[in-house]
Amino acid sequence: MLVNTGTPAEPTPKAVKGYLSRFLSNRRIAPMNRLLWWPILHFCILPKRKVASAKKYQQIWTAEGSPLEATQEKLARGLENSYQEQGLDVVVRSAMSFSQPDVYRGVKALKKAGCSSLVVLPLYPQSAYSTTGVVEDDLKRALRRSHWKGSATLVPNYGTNPEYIRVIAASIARQGFDAAAGDRLLFSFHSIPLKDIEAGDTYELQVGATALAVAGELELERTQWTLGYQCRFDKGRQLLSPFTKNTLSTWADTGMRQRAYIVCPNFSIDCLETLYDLPYEIIPAYQEACARADQEAGVQDPHPAELIYVPCLNASKAHLRVLESVLEPYIQSLV
Repeated sequence: MLVNTGTPAEPTPKAVKGYLSRFLSNRRIAPMNRLLWWPILHFCILPKRKVASAKKYQQIWTAEGSPLEATQEKLARGLENSYQEQGLDVVVRSAMSFSQPDVYRGVKALKKAGCSSLVVLPLYPQSAYSTTGVVEDDLKRALRRSHWKGSATLVPNYGTNPEYIRVIAASIARQGFDAAAGDRLLFSFHSIPLKDIEAGDTYELQVGATALAVAGELELERTQWTLGYQCRFDKGRQLLSPFTKNTLSTWADTGMRQRAYIVCPNFSIDCLETLYDLPYEIIPAYQEACARADQEAGVQDPHPAELIYVPCLNASKAHLRVLESVLEPYIQSLV
């Protein structure tokens, strides 16, 4: 079972409100005690955010529906077909933590299909308390509710898997990245609260290990790449930094005008944070900041700042190779 965060069923304020309510009420994600948080969430945050987020989802919605859900379904089908072509009796299902089909329904579907062993892969290459931890909670509840009798294994993370590193590096090169020509690379990861790290979350270490490994695969010098974090939810908590927007702002102010690339290795599938935030907010803000800085510096005929996004692996054949590599030791021990 492949598991991800989730998505609204429709790009409407009502559907977005329901999704965000489930997401932001989770004990691993809510910023404070439930009794204090509930009125703030439902009377202050959701009334505004449901409308703003719905407009964003409308910009990225496809004929197949949610790009995250549709792509993950294709990925699950592709993985199952690959196993069957290899003669392996493996059934693959897609599930979400905060939307349908949820983990419980996924477990029930696999049980009905006759499965006796369950392997759950959260599609977060770098695990965190608020991502893989949520899946772990969901899985425990689902196993109890469904009276699962077989074995069940949760794959913790795969951010340093050799095939994953090779494929991420290849995806960057395929977009035209050329270190010899002076291109710069920005790794942008989802941020998490510092309190989670202080409580023992190793996410920051995993992120660093992934970035170092990919940079090594591309044979980059340390000055050719940097790391940032995006997706700040609120300003009331201290979050893991430096923030991607601040890094780009510094590049703009200091006159860094080499062609730059941005990749988000902890998003396995393109979603709102990559399909909307990057092209509609982060990249235009960087280009505007560069143009403003050049104007203030009196630069004549400045070249437009180039910031190129490297898409997620999505339902590509390369992504299937990654997942098969990650799952190989778990699947081989069962068949």
